Amino acid sequence: MKKLLSLLLLPLLLTGCTAQPALRYRQISQQEAKNLMDTHSEYVILDVREQHEYDEGHIPGAVLLPLGSITQESAAAVIPDTAATVMIYCRSGNRSKQAAEKLCDLGYTAVLEFGGINTWPYEIQ
Repeated sequence: MKKLLSLLLLPLLLTGCTAQPALRYRQISQQEAKNLMDTHSEYVILDVREQHEYDEGHIPGAVLLPLGSITQESAAAVIPDTAATVMIYCRSGNRSKQAAEKLCDLGYTAVLEFGGINTWPYEIQ
């Protein structure tokens, strides 16, 4: 009887009652993002805020692609290679997560999300 009960409960224990869907992109810390920027040369830093926010200050080298304007065509214009490493940020981290999902939906495979510029401790231009 114990074996039967164990076999019946095993799937629940493995999946959990509140299993979260796996992220298709990877969340990294701002320190990890900065380390990548400092040690690699092949990446795109994507700012998904609005133009006026970008104009007020952005991470050096960042390309603007507002969340609301992300389409297959606009993404391809900024990031032609769907295998390119794309590091995404916004103001607080909400829009960057949405943008990461959108890019994954469009076929991008190396998407990294590192939150918002509000807590970025490094250089801003």
